[in-house]
Amino acid sequence: MNFQGIYDRIRSIQAPGVTGMDEPREPNPQDKKDKGRSGDPYVLVDPQRLPEFLECLRDDPSLKFELMADLTATDPSKEDGYLWINVQLLSLVRKHRLAVKCLLPKENAVMPSSVSVHRGAQWAERECSEMYGITFEGHPDPRNILLPEDWIGHPLRKDYEFPEEYHGISCK
Repeated sequence: MNFQGIYDRIRSIQAPGVTGMDEPREPNPQDKKDKGRSGDPYVLVDPQRLPEFLECLRDDPSLKFELMADLTATDPSKEDGYLWINVQLLSLVRKHRLAVKCLLPKENAVMPSSVSVHRGAQWAERECSEMYGITFEGHPDPRNILLPEDWIGHPLRKDYEFPEEYHGISCK
């Protein structure tokens, strides 16, 4: 099933949290600032409804997105007020895939955990928590996996200022 077929099915089953979609497009030659958009088409989902959305797509017999291949975040810029949550879903049975994006406000980077739907989200959510400062409510094991427990800040955020030293060790 292609992206349009998947999106039509998502709309027909009224999957929770869907706020829109976007597909790659060429730049508008009449607008010099419009660079177009490359990459995969994606479905835009409310981050507070992501677990419900994932469960719906996993359990729908036509979609059967039984595998979360990736969950990560992106901080597009210091000025942007949102973090992008990026999820890649695969259906091994139906042989199709789907990109999902959520826009999470930086000032209140809290969203529900998806571990109850996809156990594989556990490590990815922990990484996003450490690197971007996202709190995944209901996560079964929110300990750090990459940084020491006393590390200050979130290194992959664009506004992060790297420390000059950590416990007497130079970080330069």
